Amino acid sequence: MDMPNKRARLLVVLVVLCGFLTVAGVRPAPADALTDSLPFDDTPLTVQNGRFVDGNGREVVLRGYNVSGETKLAENKGLPFASVADARKSATALRALGGGNSVRFLLSWAYAEPVRGQVDTAYLANATAQLRAFLDAGIRVYPDFHQDLYSRWLFDRGSWYTGDGAPAWAVALGGYPAESCGICLLWGQNITQNGAVKAAQYDFWHNRYGLQDSFLATAQKTMAYLKDHLSAGEFAGVVGFDPYNEPYAGAYDSGQNSRTWERDLLWPFYVRFRARMDAAGWTDKPALVEPNLFWNGNVSKEEGGLLDAGTLGSRYVLNTHFYDQKAISGILMWGNASDGQYVGDFGTVRDRAAAAGTTAVVSEFGHPLNGSTAGKAPTVLKAMYQALDSRVKGADWWSAPAGSGPVLSGSQWQWDIYNGRHHELMNDNPDKVKTSGDAWNDEDLSAVRLDGSGTAVLRQDARLLDRVYPGATSGTTVAFTYEDRSRDGTTTLTWNPVPSTLPKVSSLVGSGQYAVLVWRSADGSAPTELHLPASFPTAATTVVSDVGTVSGPPAYTSSTPVGATPEPGGTGSRRLLLTDSDSGVLHYALVTNGASSPSTTALNAARTELAAWAAQKFG
Repeated sequence: MDMPNKRARLLVVLVVLCGFLTVAGVRPAPADALTDSLPFDDTPLTVQNGRFVDGNGREVVLRGYNVSGETKLAENKGLPFASVADARKSATALRALGGGNSVRFLLSWAYAEPVRGQVDTAYLANATAQLRAFLDAGIRVYPDFHQDLYSRWLFDRGSWYTGDGAPAWAVALGGYPAESCGICLLWGQNITQNGAVKAAQYDFWHNRYGLQDSFLATAQKTMAYLKDHLSAGEFAGVVGFDPYNEPYAGAYDSGQNSRTWERDLLWPFYVRFRARMDAAGWTDKPALVEPNLFWNGNVSKEEGGLLDAGTLGSRYVLNTHFYDQKAISGILMWGNASDGQYVGDFGTVRDRAAAAGTTAVVSEFGHPLNGSTAGKAPTVLKAMYQALDSRVKGADWWSAPAGSGPVLSGSQWQWDIYNGRHHELMNDNPDKVKTSGDAWNDEDLSAVRLDGSGTAVLRQDARLLDRVYPGATSGTTVAFTYEDRSRDGTTTLTWNPVPSTLPKVSSLVGSGQYAVLVWRSADGSAPTELHLPASFPTAATTVVSDVGTVSGPPAYTSSTPVGATPEPGGTGSRRLLLTDSDSGVLHYALVTNGASSPSTTALNAARTELAAWAAQKFG
């Protein structure tokens, strides 16, 4: 090489390096504490005894959204947001309007490795900066390398459908047949009917052309980049990593079925991914692994659930999705969802996680907000949240609360502030510009949008989305329920009324929203905390508990049994903190916004009723 070329290449390297440092925005380690944080906040999560547990030994429940389907699109080059400013706007709204304490943060293999063997550090820098916006808002994050239908580059410019995930070079290696789904009414039918999609999926799982090797190498570099460019405090807010969205075989080998495919191909992939996590410095964080896509479907169903993986333990989390395929079809379920509709489906998730010796997260659930079945959304979503909260239907909860089971973590699909204002060239076709809904295969599921002034507003009932839930329990949750009183049009949906056998409690709650948490204490080193929705102004919140009974909880202090305080992150969201000082003792708390300046007599009467109820139901 001659000297002028050497100088030119050196100049390019210096320019790229300077640009990289500017974009990456390397943060000093140690990070400042989050706004509004308290001494027991912001510790890393681990998996212990089948639960997410924080550094204070509290049982943690993750609730939030997927951020976001924008990653599937080309308009922002595989990033969830056009800018860090948009990411911050989204994070603040998600916390303040949507009540979320966590997000599943989508990443794109195609944009992380656009050229084989070359990771795009500018993409990783931008993704890290956007991810940091959520951590700064006090929101825990678990990244996900997302794919649907394997890759957008499988699809023709004029196709009715598109995909996301693998890079163009990965598709070029396969020489796949022309894609065609035949008579497909829903995009998901491509998974099992489109020959090109099936062949590409098959090649990935069999590591043809070293595809899986390349993916794992990029995943390791991505995880190492995140760890190196987040401060230790920020990295503590990263829960773990979701290796692969909605895995499916594509096609089975002779004599193979869904269960043996999981055993022989999917689980070994997760073991390899786990090793890459360790090599990247993620040893103490779990892999959130998804079984075969159809293992728990209610129409398409194939045996699975990682049944032959043995005990998953603390290094893996059972990670699954649930959509009501019958309701979405518009044919197989004519009416709306009802009380308890999904407690069996979500009970299966609880049981499978327990059998595997780990915890579970339902990392996608939801229902279309536009189209012929959109009218089912209010009841479908209410029933799904109900099933996340408890495995007992509302009508039976007060009589059989001990059957509730653990409260499930979950991330609704999805939180996309660009809903209805996209500019996506579908399959890079300038004649097919998608602007409406989610701009991807005619989906429209975002719980949020921006109004004309650029302010984030909800597209679903706030009573449904912004919920009371036990974000951290000092001990073990024994039972939980939340009656959100959300609406289906003008109809208030009350599936869990306080029974007439508890007249004092019923009178106190009235027509308001309420939650009941029953827990068994641990060491009391940090308080139990429940998210307080915007519909629970502190002054109008009533708490009836054996640890303290109060209307309008005071500001929290370490000596306050029942207190309210902001949630960390400076978004204006709030939490209720309940402090006990014992171990192994059963406690209960009713939280409601139905009471209006209740008298001491009314509060004491309700407490007496609840104490008797708890003693009878839990011993």
